[in-house]
Amino acid sequence: MTVGRVVRGAVGVAVLLVVAEIAGRTGLMDTQIMPLASTVLAGAAGLAVDSEFLHDASATVEVWAEGLLVATLLAVPAGVLLGSLPKVEIGLRPLIEFLRPIPSIALIPLVTLIMATGGAVKVTIVVYAACWPVLVNTMYGLHDVDPVARETMRAFGFGRLAVLLRVALPSAAPFVLTGVRLAASVALVVAISAELLSGGEGGIGVYIIKAGSGYRIDLMLAATVWAGLIGLVVNALLVRAERGLFRWHAARAGVAQ
Repeated sequence: MTVGRVVRGAVGVAVLLVVAEIAGRTGLMDTQIMPLASTVLAGAAGLAVDSEFLHDASATVEVWAEGLLVATLLAVPAGVLLGSLPKVEIGLRPLIEFLRPIPSIALIPLVTLIMATGGAVKVTIVVYAACWPVLVNTMYGLHDVDPVARETMRAFGFGRLAVLLRVALPSAAPFVLTGVRLAASVALVVAISAELLSGGEGGIGVYIIKAGSGYRIDLMLAATVWAGLIGLVVNALLVRAERGLFRWHAARAGVAQ
């Protein structure tokens, strides 16, 4: 991300906040329902040193990280297998397309009946939602392998495993990381949504519920701001890793465009 894009994004957010502040102070917006932007930002700053909120935020990050890790460990090998074996992919593709659109949140009642603890329920829901972007991108990456490079390796007598390890997996790696990046955002959304619906002992979603029960809309929005910031930081770190590790892929994509 260039400095110019960051500045333009910051200016856009600043304009939105100023408009919301003016709307609240001039009476265009009921501050009992939608607090002033300055009030929300002050609340968000206060949450940074609130031990209760920090405990809840760490609980959400723990569920998010655990679910994303398990999803990646499951989806990458499955994607490599399906992407390498077209007949198996054709056989399982209808099942994948059937399961993929099912909202993971809709599975909470079923998973709650199966799982004993709330933490396991949330992680399971996150794994279900996060595995699809990783799986599909891994499969797509295997399909995008340069056929000339693959056939050249075979012409020199390399077997399927050697072609997979030396050509297919390195070529598919950028797509896998893109899938993980997409899954990271999905996992965070689902983790907080699961906390909002299933409750539990901690989490940003649980904090929002508690703030709502006390009619502290400013704290509800402040916690939401932190959820957005966590997602923004995670995405920025993964984009940076993507560009640092796979510069050659970005250059090739640029040539293709």
